[in-house]
Amino acid sequence: MAAISNNSDMVDYLLAGGYLDDVTAKAMRAVDRRLFVPQDATPYAYFDIPLHIGYGQTCSAPSIVAIMSWRLGIKKEHKVLEIGTGSGYQTAILAKLAGKVVTMEMIPEFVEKAKKNVKGAIGSIDNITFIQGDGTRGCNEHAPFDRIIVTAAAPKIPSALESQLAPAGRLMIPLGNRDWQDLLILSKSTGKMESILPVMFVPLVGEEGF
Repeated sequence: MAAISNNSDMVDYLLAGGYLDDVTAKAMRAVDRRLFVPQDATPYAYFDIPLHIGYGQTCSAPSIVAIMSWRLGIKKEHKVLEIGTGSGYQTAILAKLAGKVVTMEMIPEFVEKAKKNVKGAIGSIDNITFIQGDGTRGCNEHAPFDRIIVTAAAPKIPSALESQLAPAGRLMIPLGNRDWQDLLILSKSTGKMESILPVMFVPLVGEEGF
C-alpha cells in the first residue's frame, strides 16, 4: 500500500488485483478519488478502504467501486440510475462509462457538494442529472433505465426500482441486514440474481429501505 501515491497507482493496484477491466480502469484514471474525500482524509485517498464523508456516510473502497462499475456491464449507450450520490465519486465514474446518469441522494447537503466535486474532477456534468429525494422510489420521469446501481444496503429490492428497469436491464444492490450484505445483480430479462461478493454498506433509507 505504501507504494500507492497517486490515483494512477491506485488503479494499477486494482487492475493487478483483478477488480476491474481496462474500460473501467480508464474511467477510474480520469476521476481522482482525492477530490471526493474530506481534507483530513486526503492522506488515505488512494488506500483501498472506505472513507467517512460526513452525515454517517462513506466513500466506498476503490475495489468495491471498481467491481460494481465493471460487473454492471455499463456501455456508452446506457442510461444509468444511481441511488446514493454521496460525495459523487461513483457518480463521476458512471458518467465516464455511460451516456446518461441520473443520481439520487436523500441528504440535501450532498447534492450540491457532489455537483461541485464531479465538475471539479471531470470538468462537466452535462450527462448527469442530480436529484434530491427518496431513492427507493426511483425516478419515473427518466425511466426506464438500462442499469441501476444502489450504493447502500437494503432489506429487499425496492419495487419501484425493479419496475423502472428496462426489459434487458440489470440492477446491482447490496441485500441483507444493517451489518452484512450480499452484493447482487438482478437481470430483468431472466429474473435471476447473481451473487458477487459479501459487503458492508451503510443502510439505505427511504420508503422501502431500513
